[in-house]
Amino acid sequence: MTIRLTLFSRSYCHLCEDMAAAVRAFMARAGVGYQLDIVDVDADPALVARYDELVPVLAAGADQVELCHYFLDETALAAHLSHAMAGASNGPRPAS
Repeated sequence: MTIRLTLFSRSYCHLCEDMAAAVRAFMARAGVGYQLDIVDVDADPALVARYDELVPVLAAGADQVELCHYFLDETALAAHLSHAMAGASNGPRPAS
């Protein structure tokens, strides 16, 4: 299972760089496969309207559930991982 995360960011943003590094370190410690997509909010006016003063914003899954902004909230990310892993283990099982 691969956890999909999106970091809404912008160029030359030290908080954005810090959060990306913190996410990578957290996921390495967790030992969970993940994909971190970094999206530049300034490339899309709709994203600027939504996230402008909040960046960096970490979101998860296909629904883009916002986990935190400004700084990594390890508790929120851990809760998301726990929920995602529980959902994966409760999925359909092959017939015997």
